[in-house]
Amino acid sequence: MSETISILAGEAVLLLKQLIAVPSFSKEEDQTAGLIGLFFAKKGIPHFRIGNNIYATNKYFDESKPAILLNSHHDTVKPNKAYTLDPFSPVEKDGKLYGLGSNDAGGPLVSLLAAFLFFYDRPGLKYNLVYAASAEEEISGKNGIELLLRTPSFNPPQRQWAFALVGEPTQMQMAVAEKGLLVIDCTATGIAGHAAREEGDNAIYKAVKDIEWFRSFRFPRVSDFLGPVKMSVTVIETENKAHNVVPSQCSFVADIRVNELYTFEEILDIIKSNVTCDIQPRSLRLRSSSIVLDHPIVKAGLEAGRTCYGSPTTSDKALIPFPALKIGPGDSARSHTADEYIYVDEIKEGIALYVRLLEKVL
Repeated sequence: MSETISILAGEAVLLLKQLIAVPSFSKEEDQTAGLIGLFFAKKGIPHFRIGNNIYATNKYFDESKPAILLNSHHDTVKPNKAYTLDPFSPVEKDGKLYGLGSNDAGGPLVSLLAAFLFFYDRPGLKYNLVYAASAEEEISGKNGIELLLRTPSFNPPQRQWAFALVGEPTQMQMAVAEKGLLVIDCTATGIAGHAAREEGDNAIYKAVKDIEWFRSFRFPRVSDFLGPVKMSVTVIETENKAHNVVPSQCSFVADIRVNELYTFEEILDIIKSNVTCDIQPRSLRLRSSSIVLDHPIVKAGLEAGRTCYGSPTTSDKALIPFPALKIGPGDSARSHTADEYIYVDEIKEGIALYVRLLEKVL
């Protein structure tokens, strides 16, 4: 098996270098989708494209069996200005492969693909395997994994999904829970007036009182894996820029990271009962998620010496409506940083561990 893993790792690293060399910002993943499709085509593996998402199924796919989803994303953020290397030049040096998207999530993407290939033509599997390279993950877009899951050819009504492995850089530890993301637009309303006279009702002062509540309030339910709900006010502005006008409106944005012990509806009800401003959630899609610790894939990870933790960051796991485990090679701390990299050995080790986990359930 080790020789097969080594061959697959070589192919995976080569594909990752090709992907790094092509810009694939969210909503602009056309070329990397094409590269992944070409990779499948050269291996004679039937594959399908929906938007900028590419997917394939194992050779002996049987709709009567439940399916395991192997999912990671091929879009990237834009490179930050601190890069000293060309973000689109895949440079391998001192055991590291540098390049935009190498760690987030190119390494997990190609490692999951290699694991899929390992099992692709094996007959008699207990589960089907569905590999999906999705788009728009970095912006939580609706034309990524969500598009796939609402497309009948990918997700027909009769299909049973057992669970998903979501490839993100976790150092191959198991993110069994993930905080949800709730962004709300808040608007405090007053009355305009001239700043030189005792006129108006200053909306900024009203907003400040509510902002102080967001800063100081603590939700009582604290998760063992995800900790407390965290609220941060990140943007504030008024509708006018004149120094001598008492503003009639002040808007601010609250970024709320929600643990699995609260629904978004509960969070919103608590906020509404404590502030005077108008609040409007931007989306209720990116909910917190968790997988039970006695799930077979989690047990397989524990047997392999993996640890469980709660992830503060949001991924496509939030949009998958069945049990999902986030795990992959690389380190989340490197994501979105200048001169992003992944160790080549991390990819080989990631493939081997993905195979080991799947062997336990297949």
